[in-house]
Amino acid sequence: MEDREIVALYFARSEDAIELTAEKYGARLRLLADRILEDEKDAEECVSETYLAAWNSIPPHEPASYLYPYLARITRHLAIDRCRSRARAKQSLTELTDEMAECIPASGGPEEAADARLLGETIGRWLRTLTAEKRIIFLRRYWYMDTIGDIARRLGIGQSKVKTTLHRCRKELRAFLEKEGYRI
Repeated sequence: MEDREIVALYFARSEDAIELTAEKYGARLRLLADRILEDEKDAEECVSETYLAAWNSIPPHEPASYLYPYLARITRHLAIDRCRSRARAKQSLTELTDEMAECIPASGGPEEAADARLLGETIGRWLRTLTAEKRIIFLRRYWYMDTIGDIARRLGIGQSKVKTTLHRCRKELRAFLEKEGYRI
């Protein structure tokens, strides 16, 4: 079934929407949550919470043309929140945060919270300047939290190329953000 049809079922408040969402995207959402949580049971609960969050947010949101990214964003945030609430930091999450700390400005308080949205838009503009391969590598690592090995296998390239590309992307992002006026 097409995403537009599934979203239409959400708008009609049909419970079939959740069932069809689970059939189409459940496995991918569980994989995403499991990569963050490293616990199958927690990942399954997180995906169930994703369905509830989608039910509660569609409408007013209408992600007909981007249903999976919409659901993946919800799942990712729920999984990260679950990690934080349990007060156990996943080692790879810490590593990714350390890697990105080199090129993302630090938050300094409530006055900078409003700038977070602008920062996201700025990073989005930067992502659009990358080649497709670089963008995929960057997003697979820092959004989907794939391992270096997984990214290399997915793209049919060596791990050293993935590592080098990520290093260069972080440097480029840092330079881009500094040029845009962010202090790193």
